Amino acid sequence: MSTLSPAQRLFVAIDTPDASHAARLARELATTGCGIKLGLEFFSANGPAGVEQVTLAAPQAPLFLDLKFHDIPNTVAAAVRSALALNPFILNVHAGGGAAMMKAAADAAARGTSRRPMVIAVTVLTSLDDGDLTAVGQTPPAAGQVTRLAKLTKSAGLDGVVCSAHEAAHLRATLGPDFKLIVPGIRPAGSAVGDQKRVMGPADAIRAGADILVVGRPITEASHPIAAAHAIIDDIAGATGSAGK
Repeated sequence: MSTLSPAQRLFVAIDTPDASHAARLARELATTGCGIKLGLEFFSANGPAGVEQVTLAAPQAPLFLDLKFHDIPNTVAAAVRSALALNPFILNVHAGGGAAMMKAAADAAARGTSRRPMVIAVTVLTSLDDGDLTAVGQTPPAAGQVTRLAKLTKSAGLDGVVCSAHEAAHLRATLGPDFKLIVPGIRPAGSAVGDQKRVMGPADAIRAGADILVVGRPITEASHPIAAAHAIIDDIAGATGSAGK
């Protein structure tokens, strides 16, 4: 990931059911050099055709297809094979589905006819804290659960995990420099936290060990989304000592 430019380390989450709006926003944001993330809200409304509409509007922007597959291994493998037709740069599963499910996802991605995407696993959603884990029968603290699931993810052969910035430094030290850390819950100074709980600013998240930052509402709901994206790219550049966008 060290070879990625600051702009390439930013993926913007476009969470809307409106495919035309998403395509326009993706086209504009692609001028910054960042990637695009499309998730469940968009996919449920528009399906693969909607994803293709967005990627055709911004063909140079890498796609993070954020569908968080979580099912029996055979079903997840089939879902991954279907998703490869959309040429994602990143796709993800839930680490809570277990080692066999994650291995099935990795194997399916490797056997596809398109370029192999980065396959990562969601550990603990950044909208959850220790109290939420207790309520669903998991053992807090969140950092401990994230570490357990990240180790399982690596042993299953996946490329990395989704985690909060608060766990990034520990995971980087524990799992090494090549294991990818994709970090949502990024909130620049002055941004509303919203439904996120384990949040951090972009520069601090990069310094903590994040490879890729995922940012949604602070960019897409800004009065000037392109300027907001550039500001975060500048923060990434400052944290990495990189020049330019």
